[in-house]
Amino acid sequence: MADPVRRRATYEDVLAAPEHMVAEILDGELVLSPRPAKPHAAAATALGEELGPPFKRGKGGPGGWIILFEPELHLGGDIIVPDLAGWRRERMPAMTTELPYFTLSPDWAGEVISPSTGARDRAQKLAIYAREQVAHVWLIDPLQRTLEVLRREGAQWLIVAVHRGDAKVRAEPFDAIELDLAILWADVVL
Repeated sequence: MADPVRRRATYEDVLAAPEHMVAEILDGELVLSPRPAKPHAAAATALGEELGPPFKRGKGGPGGWIILFEPELHLGGDIIVPDLAGWRRERMPAMTTELPYFTLSPDWAGEVISPSTGARDRAQKLAIYAREQVAHVWLIDPLQRTLEVLRREGAQWLIVAVHRGDAKVRAEPFDAIELDLAILWADVVL
């Protein structure tokens, strides 16, 4: 017996998703994920707090970035919600209000890995980010206490560095400052 033909998910499916879920469309399929767990939310918030002043506001760093929490990205038929995303200001000098989502791919995406999303973040999302010319992706794992820094080389991802524990690191594209990884897991008790 043949498999039934699956209907491609639409933006209406995303809008109809339960409010307590993160709704994405990856490779034509509606994917629902629970809101981030405590370690995930704490690491994403801490990272945004560390990157915001030097890169978004230019306090103690070069500025020149727009960095957002959980922006909804509509990229080539996929709808993705990274934990964090950043655009260089010269590519997105101003945000307009006509759409509630972004169609311009970011220059950097940060995905906080959780047991329920890790495989999808590494497989489906990385492939979409490469296709859409995202230059850098960080994979942050608060349970393993690791930061993986990836740079796109053509259609492939190059692992530039893997940092762990309480290291102080300079990680591209934000290597103008030293990032203390201990801050990302400070509120996570294993």
